[in-house]
Formats: sequence, structure tokens, C-alpha cells
Amino acid sequence: MAGSLGTRALLVIDGKPRQLAVGDTVEGIRLLAVSNNDALVEVGGKRVALQLGGSPANLGGAASAGTGDRIVLTSGSGGHFMTSGTINGSAVRFFVDTGATTITMGAADAERIGVDYKKGQLGYTTTANGVVPAYRVVLNSVRIGDVQVYNVEATVLPASMPYMLLGNSYLDRFQMRRENDRLTLEKK
Repeated sequence: MAGSLGTRALLVIDGKPRQLAVGDTVEGIRLLAVSNNDALVEVGGKRVALQLGGSPANLGGAASAGTGDRIVLTSGSGGHFMTSGTINGSAVRFFVDTGATTITMGAADAERIGVDYKKGQLGYTTTANGVVPAYRVVLNSVRIGDVQVYNVEATVLPASMPYMLLGNSYLDRFQMRRENDRLTLEKK
């Protein structure tokens, strides 16, 4: 992904810059979502998260090793940081939430990405909507851009959520630095 403007993304496909609006399909690549920092595309029935300025991706081949150590996000409207990523290899959307203890997702998203949360530890947690039942699980891998971490705690709630909260079970593994509208996460 080379850039974005509202609901449009500038993607470099086979070396050629192409401008796509959400819903457009070019050369078998469909743009599903776009933000200031990233885009979510579908190719061959699989969802792939692309980060702004990230390394070129071969959408038809194997992913990179995920050995990067730095993530840079730009805030969107309202000063919030959102990004695409993957959990156990499945594409997701994250909302950075330093007030969340763990990565938090709704049951429908957990099922969509193959997290068997009912085998997790059942308990209760306090949310903005009060005390609700919750399952604690451990995710095999969480990846944003070229940065991947392993064995990350998560909480699955019964309620539907518009995105997943990227909480401290992931963020605590990074040194965080904010400068104006930019948030830099560097692996500790």
C-alpha cells in the first residue's frame, strides 16, 4: 500500500500504482477496507492486511517471516489509532486501546478466525456495559505489518464488536512513543 485518501487506497500491483475504492476489484484483488495506515484486501478468497509503506507483498506466495521490530501508526479522525493485522494468520481490524488488559474480541470474530474460545477459561469481566461473561484464551500469533509476537492472551466477549481491541497483552511487549499523530511501537 502506497497511500490512502478517504475510502480509496493506492496499491502497487505488479509494479504498477492502482487507485481502488472500497469494493473495487483489480487483477483479482478486492479492496475491503482502508484507513490512514493500512488496507484490507481479498485475493483468492483470502483476506490480507497491507500496511502503509510496508514491504512489498507477494499475495500469491508465502508471507514474510514476521521478524520486524517496529510498527508506526498514524491516528485517524478523533485521534484514535486503528490498524489491520492478523491473528493466527486470519485478517482482523484492531483499535489500539491502552485501557484494555488483553486483546479483546467478540464471539463472532473469534469463530470467524478459528479461535475455539469455549475451551478457554470462563470468567467475568467489567466493560463499559457492566459485568459480562468472558473467555480467556491464548492466541498463537498476532501480527501487524512485519512484526509478529507469539502466545498472546486474549478475552472473548459474547457481544458483537465492530473491531478488536489491541490491548496490553500485545502492547506491553513494545516501547510506545507518541509524537503528534504518530504512534511508534518498538519491540522490547
